[in-house]
Amino acid sequence: MLVPDPKVVRTLLTTYASLRIAQAERDRPHTARALAEVSRELCATMGTTDLHEAIARADALLRAARGMTGGEWRGEDGVKSAA
Repeated sequence: MLVPDPKVVRTLLTTYASLRIAQAERDRPHTARALAEVSRELCATMGTTDLHEAIARADALLRAARGMTGGEWRGEDGVKSAA
């Protein structure tokens, strides 16, 4: 199975979040279309048709990628640790 590039996934999540905020602030047709498009792309990238599942998979991928690169992460207790 191919694993998506974490940078691409991070960009998709950031775009999705920004568009959700923009749409919540002011409902606009072009924002709604862009949100639907990035949602489809996120689902396709993460190999699912369910947006919530795609977001969960993306979060898990980014957590795993952070651990592999030796970056800083927060444990279950919320304390910062070195990976």
